[in-house]
Amino acid sequence: MTVSYRQPGVVLTDRRFTVPLDHADPTGETIELYAREAVARDKAHQDLPWLVYLQGGPGFGANRFVGRPAWLGRALKEYRVLLLDQRGTGASTPANRQTLPLRGGPAEQADYLTHFRADAIVRDCEAIRPEVTGGAPWAVLGQSFGGFCTVAYLSLAPEGLNTALITGGLPSLDAHADDVYRAAYPRIERKVVAHYARYPQDVERARRIADHLLTHDVVLPNGYRLTVEAFQSLGAMLGAGDGSHRLHFLLEDAFVRTPRGHELSDAFQEQAQGLLSYAGHPLYALVHEAIYGQDARPTDWSAERVRAEFPRFDAAKALAGDEPLLFTGESIHPWMFDCDPALRPLRETAELLAARTDWTPLYDPARLAANEVPAAAAVYHDDMYVDTAHALTTARTIRGLRTWVTDEFEHDGVRAGGPRVLDRLLALARDEV
Repeated sequence: MTVSYRQPGVVLTDRRFTVPLDHADPTGETIELYAREAVARDKAHQDLPWLVYLQGGPGFGANRFVGRPAWLGRALKEYRVLLLDQRGTGASTPANRQTLPLRGGPAEQADYLTHFRADAIVRDCEAIRPEVTGGAPWAVLGQSFGGFCTVAYLSLAPEGLNTALITGGLPSLDAHADDVYRAAYPRIERKVVAHYARYPQDVERARRIADHLLTHDVVLPNGYRLTVEAFQSLGAMLGAGDGSHRLHFLLEDAFVRTPRGHELSDAFQEQAQGLLSYAGHPLYALVHEAIYGQDARPTDWSAERVRAEFPRFDAAKALAGDEPLLFTGESIHPWMFDCDPALRPLRETAELLAARTDWTPLYDPARLAANEVPAAAAVYHDDMYVDTAHALTTARTIRGLRTWVTDEFEHDGVRAGGPRVLDRLLALARDEV
């Protein structure tokens, strides 16, 4: 049964679907998908084309909007929008430390999680599309990992699309995870250097916090063990438009004087645990490197291995000299499964996924070269999360794809730029500019 309700200017409908866990076995086990339909209140009874939104991640449910903010307001001018919680996220059948033991032990859990990559998400979309649109193709808007899924959609089922829009999410078609992270660490360093140029006082603040963590055992209120590597990973914020400012405010009042000497303040610890915990999106940690697996090579904790090639990120070495502490960015490391109570029970499962050698291809270069779906992509000039050179190489392989390369926004441009970003992409896809 569907349930509809209203928010300012919009009518929302909760929708649930049943799909196969493994689309290669359509009569086997099933899982549930949740999606929220949104339509402008004054168009609620009109026959409108559909746009399905694929969230970034992996591992995040679709945005929980209130009203018509950001890009959604622009989309609702002409579309019904389906905000899909991709499998395992949001209100779709969850995959986390509480539910995965239902599968069995770590080996069974790892096998289960191999079905949570872009190809399965595309098959989910195709399974529910006939029920949603009556069989008509729909438009897709893919943000970040949602863009990876959109390229997989163009590879696997282009007949289901009438328009493909991508924001900050053109993947390399053939790069191993090692290639991704070798390109990533220099980008991350540039973002850190730019942050310190903006806020030079943060150089000493970050060094002081790191020194404290190297000499003290700090456990946050939620049980998260705050190591210096965990502190460095807060640099993931630097990939967002306002991330440098938010990091600065986090660092500026980190310490408080107590009877035992200076300690990290409760306020700092509260903010840090909210930023570091994977309790709300454990799939991000579990399958993040698996989204790059496409051959017989294991990902094998790629970000951790490749980091060793960039010794400037070693906190102890930086503090032993007079170098600034370098933060890290969007990467997953084995120590996270020791530090985070939401991930600790899944450490062995994560190890098994990192060792897998049976990944299948996600993209079809030949089919992309013959693409006929109108497509446009926003590529951010120095995107911290998705390598610009990789993105532009892929863009050149997708027939008819038009790109908008801009340094006006960071990776979250579809949120920060909202209607303007979507306007630009629609105009490009429709050959109006």
